[in-house]
Amino acid sequence: MRDGQAVAGWIADANRVTALTGAGISTDSGIPDFRGPNGLWTRNPGAQRLFTLRDYVSDPDIRREAWQIRRAHAAWTARPNAAHYALVDLEAGGRLRAVITQNIDGLHQLAGTSEDLVIEVHGSLYEVECLSCGSRFAMSDTLERVAGGDEDPACLRCGGILKAGTISFGQPLVPEVFAKARAAAADCDLFLAIGTSLSVQPVAGLLDVAKKQGAKIVILNAEPTPYDQVADAKLSEPLGTLLPRLIGGDSSRTASAG
Repeated sequence: MRDGQAVAGWIADANRVTALTGAGISTDSGIPDFRGPNGLWTRNPGAQRLFTLRDYVSDPDIRREAWQIRRAHAAWTARPNAAHYALVDLEAGGRLRAVITQNIDGLHQLAGTSEDLVIEVHGSLYEVECLSCGSRFAMSDTLERVAGGDEDPACLRCGGILKAGTISFGQPLVPEVFAKARAAAADCDLFLAIGTSLSVQPVAGLLDVAKKQGAKIVILNAEPTPYDQVADAKLSEPLGTLLPRLIGGDSSRTASAG
């Protein structure tokens, strides 16, 4: 595999960089990942039921637990870290095509990446959707209802089941959003997979789309991924120091979680 110096050169020479980010980019901000050695599902495999649509719809106890987890989510106090800011620097240099993110925490936008460049393929924690009528509400308003004692809040318009505006297991991606992500993967000369296990399809398959179109593929992830052997480079250093060094950004511009 190529070393970091070569990858930094590829980034410097690129005209259109598409980044795919996963939970690993937000761990330095205090948001735990799911599949890493200390991930939520690694430590508690049963927690996956909270993120499975069928179980969520059928079991009020799971919904009540899920709402309490949302209230306590680390995203509400997390701040962007140096890896998020490095992508802002890449945009400032005119080379960022898009940030396709599997994360729901909104930290890319909070760091300063332009809204129109961020493609949230798994939705956003900041919204709530009704599974019956499709209405959407602000998460903050719904969490106020939960704090006030409504443990399983229903839709204010139709009485249907509410859930976070995020993609659960068993729930399809939004076609229009995934189409934007696919277009960004097809229209780049360098594809960065950052802090993602590349184990969830169809999002992981965007790497195949980019490679088919001739883009260089770089994976930045501490753990092995199914795509390591097809990548042009794989680097495993901590993202908070690695990504600013590769992009040439200001690694000191970071904020701690809380």
